[in-house]
Amino acid sequence: MGETVYVGNAGVDGATNAGWLLGHFAPPGEIRHSTDVEVKWGVHPPGQARSRWATGELRTTLLVLVEGCFRVELPDRTVRLAAPGDYVVWARGVDHSWFAESASVVLTVRWPSLPGYRVDPPVLR
Repeated sequence: MGETVYVGNAGVDGATNAGWLLGHFAPPGEIRHSTDVEVKWGVHPPGQARSRWATGELRTTLLVLVEGCFRVELPDRTVRLAAPGDYVVWARGVDHSWFAESASVVLTVRWPSLPGYRVDPPVLR
């Protein structure tokens, strides 16, 4: 049996995997490996945008603003997260993109954790 407790730092641990801390991509047997949920600590400079829209989404997502100002683009609306703790949840099947209006930190939780969603690195606009 693997470790039953892991202690880390989201900024340090996330830096090695595009911010992702927990999910299917962690080595099997490690406590951070999960196919049920994935968690990301996203640190975004001002003007950074997702390189392309996520389409055909098969996961539910919760995105919480920790600091900054962050915009989530959805097919029928734009959600602006401006105060720490502001959040948005979208269901499976909802396409999305995002844009950092200012330097931002966001915590993303998705379920289930599925392979195949990695895209090109974000771009600065």
